[in-house]
Amino acid sequence: MNSRPDSTASASGRALSRAALRQGGARCAALCAVSTTATATGLLLPALLGHTLDLLLAHAPAARWIGGCAGLVLLLALLDGCAGVFTGTCDAQATAWLRRRLTGHVLALGPRATARFGAGDLVARLVGNAAQAGTAPGALAALLAAFAGPVGGVVALALIDPCLAAVFLAGAPVLALLLRAFARDTTACVADYQRVQGRIAGALAEAVGGFRTIRAAGAEDRETARILAPLPELSRAGHRMWRVQGRAAAQAVTVAPLLNLGVLAVAGLLLARHRLSVGEMLAASRYAVLATGVGALVGQLAALGRARAATGRLAEVLAESAPGHGTGRLPSGNGRLELRAVTALRGGRTVLDGVDLTVPGGTTLAVVGRSGAGKSLLAQLAGRLADPDTGEVLLDGVRLRDLTHGELRRAVAYAFERPALPGTTIEDTIAFGHTAATPAAVRAAARRAHADDFVRRLPEGYATRTADAPRSGGESQRLGLARAFAHGGRLLILDDALSSLDTVTEHRITETLLAAGPDRTRLLIAHRATTAARADRVAWLHEGRVRAVGTHRELWREPEYRAVFGGDGTGGAEAGGGREQTDVCDGRRRTPDSDRSRETRGDMYRTGSGS
Repeated sequence: MNSRPDSTASASGRALSRAALRQGGARCAALCAVSTTATATGLLLPALLGHTLDLLLAHAPAARWIGGCAGLVLLLALLDGCAGVFTGTCDAQATAWLRRRLTGHVLALGPRATARFGAGDLVARLVGNAAQAGTAPGALAALLAAFAGPVGGVVALALIDPCLAAVFLAGAPVLALLLRAFARDTTACVADYQRVQGRIAGALAEAVGGFRTIRAAGAEDRETARILAPLPELSRAGHRMWRVQGRAAAQAVTVAPLLNLGVLAVAGLLLARHRLSVGEMLAASRYAVLATGVGALVGQLAALGRARAATGRLAEVLAESAPGHGTGRLPSGNGRLELRAVTALRGGRTVLDGVDLTVPGGTTLAVVGRSGAGKSLLAQLAGRLADPDTGEVLLDGVRLRDLTHGELRRAVAYAFERPALPGTTIEDTIAFGHTAATPAAVRAAARRAHADDFVRRLPEGYATRTADAPRSGGESQRLGLARAFAHGGRLLILDDALSSLDTVTEHRITETLLAAGPDRTRLLIAHRATTAARADRVAWLHEGRVRAVGTHRELWREPEYRAVFGGDGTGGAEAGGGREQTDVCDGRRRTPDSDRSRETRGDMYRTGSGS
């Protein structure tokens, strides 16, 4: 039942190996030529040595022949050096190409990549497996030269005397079968070994990401045991790999000397019958060794097996289809967002189930719900960081999948709870995007995100290296918000991007968001009642469906809605009466005009997934 997936993965791995080989075609061709020339030189040397020996035994002049032998030895050394250089450059070029392709594909996949493989395993494939897969071109070129040696040795034996070649060829099929079995078993063992390595890397990445929690819980020893739990399996895979290699080497080493002895025995008989000279006997002995060049073949086959297994792991990632982009453009608009019958599955579980939701352009919608309700996934779908399994997402009437990549990324800006902050300096970090923001836009965005003050207090202000800038979680969130503000667009999506801010800063930034004007739509994933209260409307997610859409004040009457924020409706600031209730339900001071405008805009929202 598994033969079809295995054959598909194998075919993908071979296709990837051929593509990597084509990338370094010139260098690989040069390596193959140099290696083959070195092999030809090595094949010529025994004949030259044998003839020189015959001249010396006959007391004939042999100075020129001795010089020729010395020249061939020097040429072999030079060719070996060149082969080493070409091998290194071929491997480096192939590895760089594989890493670029894998990195680009992982980034194109987005959250699907880490959900499917895990961050640590992806890093292991990108770093270790790509380096091993990159050795394939050099190993293949060296393998061709390694095969040329035995073939040339057999031909040379036949030229000396056909009987010598016949003796060798009688046992050659056994040697070929042993090498074929070794190549097959090595690939399987190495694949198991690399798979376990990926699991360890994944567990280590998780632990590094949560090191503070582990340290606070005093669970260092337990986490160490969890990370290293696959070590026995790794050890078994490693021992199995060495057993396969040792068994193949032992079998080959057993067969090879028998073939050598057979050739030498026949050569001795021919020498005794004066059909061979002493020099030809010497040459035959060397050619017999070259013809049974098992050591080189085993080494190259092992290297090729490791590269093949690593390439298969890279091909698994590349087999995941990345989202394609269309050629469409957005019409003029202010970011009207529509989700039509959107269903999304993760890990075989339906996270969003038939969601219908419309956010009018220029308004602010807060999405709330318990953990696991699908809020973050909805945020991913809204800006096409992920695609729904069924249904459509539209921005100003155009399906997101129909837009060009550049058009989509210019139209949608994101800010996250734990923002990644790429870039060398703080200014680079805020300017980071599909198109870099100008210095003036960077500073204006930082002021809107209330990040300008703490950035200016850094040793070099906006020129401070991001890695060296001390900052809290809230300050990192403000930098992420500034980056979103700096790139404009008609849809701004905040995935719990205010969670680490103090109440005063959150209030100020929310006021900035609400005052952004009618040319931009804001979608907020909210966990705080105060954030939901300041939005124009609230979409209440419950078990993957939109249970209700309304103002925070309207929904607050529902005990289950209050429970989303930890309130039970029996008292306290969130459920109490008087001014306390007004503060939580409204979130800010409001005027009758703002109430009327909010309710008027609220009529434009709709939900079709049922309450």
